Amino acid sequence: MKPLRLPFAVLLMLLLAGLALAQWRRNPTPQARTVREIPSDTGEDPPTWKLDPEFAKDAFTFARVRYSSISRRGWDRRAGDWTTDAPDSDLNFSFRLQQMTSIRTNPDGDIVDLTDPKLFDYPWIYIVEPGRLIFSDEEVAMLRRYLVNGGFLMVDDFWGEAQWENFYQEIKRVFPKREPEELEMSHQIFHCVFDIKLDKQQMQIPNFWTGERSQDTGVTWEDGHGEDSHDVHFKAIFDDQRRMMVFIAHNTDNGDGWEREGAYQYYFREFSEKKAYPLGINVVFYAMTH
Repeated sequence: MKPLRLPFAVLLMLLLAGLALAQWRRNPTPQARTVREIPSDTGEDPPTWKLDPEFAKDAFTFARVRYSSISRRGWDRRAGDWTTDAPDSDLNFSFRLQQMTSIRTNPDGDIVDLTDPKLFDYPWIYIVEPGRLIFSDEEVAMLRRYLVNGGFLMVDDFWGEAQWENFYQEIKRVFPKREPEELEMSHQIFHCVFDIKLDKQQMQIPNFWTGERSQDTGVTWEDGHGEDSHDVHFKAIFDDQRRMMVFIAHNTDNGDGWEREGAYQYYFREFSEKKAYPLGINVVFYAMTH
């Protein structure tokens, strides 16, 4: 049988279609301004609520950072992108934050680019799945300016040494002379709203299916990232006055704890209710009061 030969024009169309699909996967909602513009993949309806007009300018907004992802030698193929867990994680967390504290919250949740001047309107921003994250030079400069001028970054949901190394190299471009420091569970950030008495390893939050299976297996780390994904790390980057600028949650997935609260009762009770929400609320409260 002779090999099938496609006309050059057809091959070109297939190539362009493949490139377009790859670009769409890397950045599926390039113009979205709020997370409600991102389709949910949980099958649930994210919560909705109205903000009283008098709080319109004073409400806390969950600001998710849109970033670029790349493929390179040594990268972890399991790493996600900036849309991971959206919109449910952002909206569920915002709803619970308002429900459990006196903080009023934006009912939409924003998406922010690091090069957008509106970045400085947000006191707290969130980066998820930085295992393939890559900053442009302009983003490096803007993120450094944002953080040294009082902004706060939470980084979440990345696993293993390969993903850590990618994030570490990128954050070192932002702060070449500063090192992430391991936090002990005695630090105030773990006790400022909720008094978290679990040890660091007990704070590990897996994805929802690993969490459900953990009833039988006892495994709470995500498979496929090697043994260096077993141990939870909470790290921080401080300025010269010891103000925390960056909180890093490595080998744990708070975003799934916020996203998947409705469908899996064991997962919700064990991971969302006891760990993901208390930690996230503490981080936001600490950021807003320091």
